[in-house]
Amino acid sequence: MSIHLFDLTGKRALITGSSQGIGLALARGLADAGAEIVLNGRGPDRLAKATTALRDGGAVVHELPFDVTDHRAVRSAVDRFEAETGTIDILINNAGMQHRSPLEDFPAEAFERLLQTNIASVFHVGQAVARHMIARGMGKIVNICSVQTALARPGIAPYTATKGAVANLTKGMATDWARHGLQCNGLAPGYFETPLNQALVDDPEFSAWLARRTPAGRWGKVEELVGAAIFLSSDASSFVNGTTLFVDGGISASL
Repeated sequence: MSIHLFDLTGKRALITGSSQGIGLALARGLADAGAEIVLNGRGPDRLAKATTALRDGGAVVHELPFDVTDHRAVRSAVDRFEAETGTIDILINNAGMQHRSPLEDFPAEAFERLLQTNIASVFHVGQAVARHMIARGMGKIVNICSVQTALARPGIAPYTATKGAVANLTKGMATDWARHGLQCNGLAPGYFETPLNQALVDDPEFSAWLARRTPAGRWGKVEELVGAAIFLSSDASSFVNGTTLFVDGGISASL
């Protein structure tokens, strides 16, 4: 198999929620594979810091700040970027949030925020970018799911619901858009050391449980998601559509 199948030179990738954590790691990885990067986030200071870090590493980086939960703002930003800067060839829908609480006490407002940030954003940004991809007859969409797409843990039932929905929305995207030349897939991380999981990383009891529960015996490193993201963003996955690739150290395969 030719290594050129994984070459992203000449491609431009928009990654939502990419000022830190998994999003920033994927941005760095796709840049190393040759892609131009379009960073997105709501915090201008963190976004600027991420941009500087990537540019210092030699990446070509654009900033596209918008609120992923605001349909009009998303469409306006994407349309303007396509008209003024250039094509978005790859979209990674990474923006997401977590809220932990027993289900019987889960705040309704937190549930609504999870729905908007974790599900609605995938629809808003996916639709806005896909309209341009469809016109060109090609494009890659990678939606960040979770091990909670397939499994549940106490205290995060609404999050689990949102990530299950993202996987099914991914199937729907593929069903509607594959005939237009788009490949739409999910990438499901297991337990990774990220700011979103910092409270769990810092909990010795949880980390010990995770090491026992995961066949690989440890937390994942965000850099270990890069290979899968490049695969799903490149010509190597030209006939892969509507699937979710789990990168979880084996946790979803083992009882």
